Amino acid sequence: MRIYLPSTTTELATLRDGEVLPEPRAATAVTAEFREWYFDTDLEALEYAALLEAARLSLRMVDADPSAARRRVVIAADVPDSGIEPDPGSGRGSVRFVGDLDLSAVVSLHVDGEDAETAVTAATAVVIEADLGSDDAQFIVDEAEAHELGWYASQELGPLLELL
Repeated sequence: MRIYLPSTTTELATLRDGEVLPEPRAATAVTAEFREWYFDTDLEALEYAALLEAARLSLRMVDADPSAARRRVVIAADVPDSGIEPDPGSGRGSVRFVGDLDLSAVVSLHVDGEDAETAVTAATAVVIEADLGSDDAQFIVDEAEAHELGWYASQELGPLLELL
């Protein structure tokens, strides 16, 4: 199953160094509930929407990691179905990944560019307020989400981290 794991640049360095990311962890995927909610049935559109859900979750992780670059990070990975547990209480498309993730499972990396850092920094401070319904906070989060995530193949991890 293809999953989208919210992450940070600190965790990308862990993967580059040959270590695994610990389990369990929140992720998003194109689940049956997600398919029912989303207006498009095209798999590519559904996967992109799941990726964006993970990008929003990444804001919280960036806020909690002072050593991480102020950029949203999403890791797309193909993992066995047996490593996925439903997590419907956490939102549409939410799953829990219960396996260790190493670089061999990574399909692609999605990372904000340098131009997004100011907006991401502001959004990390208010994302929880936005989730609780604050229109002002949502406006700030929307500013960060307006930035397109860059796409990188897993083989580009080393050079990507050198740019950060």
